[in-house]
Amino acid sequence: MPSAPTTAAPGTSEAPGAAPAVASRAGAPRAADTHCPYCALQCGMRLSPADGVQPGAAPASPDGAAQVRPRPDRGDRASSLPLTVAPRDFPTNRGGLCQKGWTSATVLRATDRITTPLLRGADGELRSASWDEALDVVVGGIERVQAEHGRDAVAIFGGGGLTNEKAYALGKFARTVLRTANIDYNGRFCMASAAAGANRAFGADRGLPFPLADLGGADAVLLLGSNLAETMPPSVQHLAGVRSRGGLVVVDPRRSATAALTGEPGDVVGPVGAPDDGRSPGLPVPPPGAGPVGDQGVHLQPVPGTDLVVLLALLHVVVTEGLVDEEYVAARTAGFDDVRRSVTAWWPERAETVCGVPAERLRYVARLLAAASPAHGGAGAYVLTGRGVEQSSQGTATVTAAINLALALGLPGRVGSGYGAITGQGNGQGGREHGQKADQLPGYRKIDDPAARAHVAAVWGVDPATIPGPGMPAVKLLQSLGTPAQDREPAEVRPRALLVHGSNVVVSAPDADRVAANLRALDLLVVCDLVPSETALLADVVLPVTQWAEEEGTMTSLEGRVIRRRRAVDAPGEARSELWILAELARRLGSDVSFPTDPAVVFDELARASAGGVADYSGLSHARLDADERDGGPGLYWPVPAAEHPGTPRTFLDRFATPDGRARMVAVDHVGPSDDVRPDAPLYLVTGRVLQHYQSGAQTRRVPELDRLVPEPFVELHPLLGVRLGVGDGDRARLTTRRGEIEAVARWTDRIRPDTVFMPFHWSGEGSVNRVTTDATDPISGMPEFKVCAVDLRRAPDPQEVGA
Repeated sequence: MPSAPTTAAPGTSEAPGAAPAVASRAGAPRAADTHCPYCALQCGMRLSPADGVQPGAAPASPDGAAQVRPRPDRGDRASSLPLTVAPRDFPTNRGGLCQKGWTSATVLRATDRITTPLLRGADGELRSASWDEALDVVVGGIERVQAEHGRDAVAIFGGGGLTNEKAYALGKFARTVLRTANIDYNGRFCMASAAAGANRAFGADRGLPFPLADLGGADAVLLLGSNLAETMPPSVQHLAGVRSRGGLVVVDPRRSATAALTGEPGDVVGPVGAPDDGRSPGLPVPPPGAGPVGDQGVHLQPVPGTDLVVLLALLHVVVTEGLVDEEYVAARTAGFDDVRRSVTAWWPERAETVCGVPAERLRYVARLLAAASPAHGGAGAYVLTGRGVEQSSQGTATVTAAINLALALGLPGRVGSGYGAITGQGNGQGGREHGQKADQLPGYRKIDDPAARAHVAAVWGVDPATIPGPGMPAVKLLQSLGTPAQDREPAEVRPRALLVHGSNVVVSAPDADRVAANLRALDLLVVCDLVPSETALLADVVLPVTQWAEEEGTMTSLEGRVIRRRRAVDAPGEARSELWILAELARRLGSDVSFPTDPAVVFDELARASAGGVADYSGLSHARLDADERDGGPGLYWPVPAAEHPGTPRTFLDRFATPDGRARMVAVDHVGPSDDVRPDAPLYLVTGRVLQHYQSGAQTRRVPELDRLVPEPFVELHPLLGVRLGVGDGDRARLTTRRGEIEAVARWTDRIRPDTVFMPFHWSGEGSVNRVTTDATDPISGMPEFKVCAVDLRRAPDPQEVGA
């Protein structure tokens, strides 16, 4: 049977308690208990000074921005690293780390680390500059653009990897210094649909409203659109219990590493033979036609873009077979009658014709989930969603259908059961709570709420009337940059200047070539980054900033657990924190608003600004978080509305955060992808991540150990499709969509549907898949449809053939 990925180093053992950074002489690396710089699992790790490292930071070339593709040193550079990494026994990772976590210290010594400000000269090249010179250019550009085009002509694009303190300061800077409405962030690409669905249903959005460890006691977990075994390998430990009971259900058009954990013998994309006789006791018996199921669960392999149909069919079975928790629905929800009527249209046989999952297989999974629910005597069940179903033009509807299913089974707000969305970016949760979003103020407040504006304005010391209203969401914002007024927004509100913090949109945004063209058309592009990312390479000004092990602050994990990030090494050269940069820009722009640079002081202000909001941090401080760790506490989950409040590991146990305390069930229906298959593009293109790389690859492509394992983009296709198209394993393939064409090496695999191809999105250049993804968005959340579009695939001609 498939086993979970190994994440712990041999012989590693850590006590549950944690300690702040250990004092050492100035400039020298120091020991610190902190967290991984990558995903929202925020694995606990201990950083220790490496043997033989001298005080201070090794300089990087200030001309590194000229390097388009990182060239990792192929030698053994371990001895030059300032720190060693070891896992801690933190509740989310339990002493494990993935390959990215183990090698995270390597990025601290990236050979092309930016260590001085860079300015684009008259020759078009980036050159080193002083901070005074660079900030003068930024301030002059902002003042000129706003004088000519209005305040909203300057925009900010933030990132889900910024600390809570930086995200808060960035939103405050936009609204009080620039006084622009146009701020959004790359979390709009990741969590917007999940947030929209949860806010509508529950009145609050905390990705997982329960500790991750709670999954271990469930009889069933339905996981849609998430490949945890590759994106968050240590989290798979928490699925061991449900796997042992045969209750893991994975919905994915690929037989991913996570789908393989179900123990199924192979792909099931249509009606197949007799059920497997080797089922674990206590589970429903698969009916004839359901196909084989694994000894640890079930893999549903739908047509891309039809996950919503799967959910509607599952709820149809729950309703028609009398499996609804009627008592719970009557006491804790509203709107079920409309939902009940709407799902009558999606009986399993009809659903099968759309999603490709056998009807009896859908029935089996619905019964499995019901049997696991408390109403039917089960130990508990969870419904979890990820980007695979949320990054869709019907992402909010799909999340809503998942929530409807969970509510019908009586799961949310019960210990040992629930619905949750798996946050992706390191601070994807905290980053969307304190003001980076276009429509938001700190504490997850709505920017158009008069009471919220008054409260936050009092903390900031400004008139509420001066705070701008909602701005453009991320995709619309990027579409509007530098484009002719007749095509997009009126000239007076079209952004002509953009400040980018913690995001590499040239690789990560949909229809990326268009985004790059828009960036080039700006009057001013300022990028804060630690390495010369593809976006930084287009900038007029590049400002070098600190990274994870070089700074203090807080992050909020996928569970809503607020945790401390601690400094273990000084930043190289002249790199500065965004907190200092924003304070200095505010001063130079003549603002009277205070911008402290001490992260602990910034957090205290954030806590006051969040008081009374949905995401209430007012009972937290750096000192309290440090003390909790020293005492071996479980961590503190928001909301924490007072200094003596213990935090809220599990939300909604008594009531939902709606005016009447009831969850809202909303009827939804399937429409399908915005860019569906057609004669000239007969295949589905789906995108995702690989184990070794993270997001746009700006960090992980600079780690030699990771780059060696997966050095270039590739396209996965089924051997049957390869034979039919004449594209062999190892050939270069050309993919064409309505946005353009790209090329990548073909990899044959039987883990994917024959009508579907898969590409990871971590690279730039000719194999950058987001150059051809669609920028169509969900009408409610504004989230782009990264995960499915129509594509034509052919063998790319050899260079010799082209020249013949």
